[in-house]
Amino acid sequence: MIPWERAGDTVTTKVDRQEAAVLRGLVGHMEETLRSRQSAAPQDELAELTGIRTGPTTAPDDPILSRLLPDFHRLDTEDAQQQDRDSAAALRSLHEPELLDHKTGVAGVLLDTCPPGGGLVTLSPEQADAWLSALNDVRLALGTTLGVTEDMPDELADGDPRAPHLGVYHWLTWMQESLVTALSGGADD
Repeated sequence: MIPWERAGDTVTTKVDRQEAAVLRGLVGHMEETLRSRQSAAPQDELAELTGIRTGPTTAPDDPILSRLLPDFHRLDTEDAQQQDRDSAAALRSLHEPELLDHKTGVAGVLLDTCPPGGGLVTLSPEQADAWLSALNDVRLALGTTLGVTEDMPDELADGDPRAPHLGVYHWLTWMQESLVTALSGGADD
């Protein structure tokens, strides 16, 4: 992949076949996981009548989904008052459907604009914002899986099974940074 470049109101890059396959595979898997959470939402007759959707009241058990769908109200202690737990549950129920719509939407934009066999990618500012969100979500998911921390070295030992995946994590980070640089006018402007 070459760095993103800005040309007027668009940003462009070229991805090769393997890069496109990795991007599409990771984003597709993430989208599938998010859609699975969407489909598990409780069905509410009142929501169907009013159009106000509700989601689950509990955080996901899966660590990746927990990272992508954090609590809207953090409970600081295990001794939190019942009122605090009820508030957190209500906020999740109200806001998670919209967050899931956003996350699956940006994943869809990336999948629609990333050519399956590689090639030129040209994005409008709105599509570029969607790419940034989708790349961030994939990085969060991969970072959670790999246990990425601030203290983690840039490279892992050859025998570490996470080593190749950490390279993908760094590549996604570079891609996101390059896109931000291009959108902000780049270093050359």
